Amino acid sequence: MDKQEIRRKIRNRKQLVTESERSNAARAVFSALECTAAFMMANRILMYHSLPDELSTLEFLDKWHSRKQFFLPRVNGADLELLPYERASLRPGAFRIEEPTEGTPVNPEEMELIIVPAVALDRKGNRLGRGKGFYDRLLATTKATTVGVAYDFQLLDELPVEPHDTPVHIVITESHRLVTRQSEHGRYKEHGYQR
Repeated sequence: MDKQEIRRKIRNRKQLVTESERSNAARAVFSALECTAAFMMANRILMYHSLPDELSTLEFLDKWHSRKQFFLPRVNGADLELLPYERASLRPGAFRIEEPTEGTPVNPEEMELIIVPAVALDRKGNRLGRGKGFYDRLLATTKATTVGVAYDFQLLDELPVEPHDTPVHIVITESHRLVTRQSEHGRYKEHGYQR
């Protein structure tokens, strides 16, 4: 399957997810994230503000925002700039995604952990996004540990990969926790995870 076909199939499958399933999946995924050494040790964390068809990040942000420094992306031309998370300052921005409107953008190099949304992920940590390349460009500029989060049905055995695609270090779904160990970057290992 090519990327567009995968996006279409995942989009159709997401329409079948009930509100209860959506909520349970988000709790399972973010509970698993909380148990990783990467999350426990990180203070400066880039999250995403979820769209209705994505795993909801709202409960997780509310739970941890007083104990961790969260940042959210804001679209600036062809790139993402990272601003401090303050719920009161969020406004719909590009693509109707809630974005921070206040604060000074920070260098992606300052992030210790980046939580990445995906249309699909594979068992090697390859990620398929919505096709604009925002996260691929961002991930190419940071040494942070990266975690792709998704529903179980978004985890595929293999994705088509292009040279600009940037894999994540860890993949978490409701029932899978995979360390992809992208050793050529020499960045991350987590014990207790399975391939």
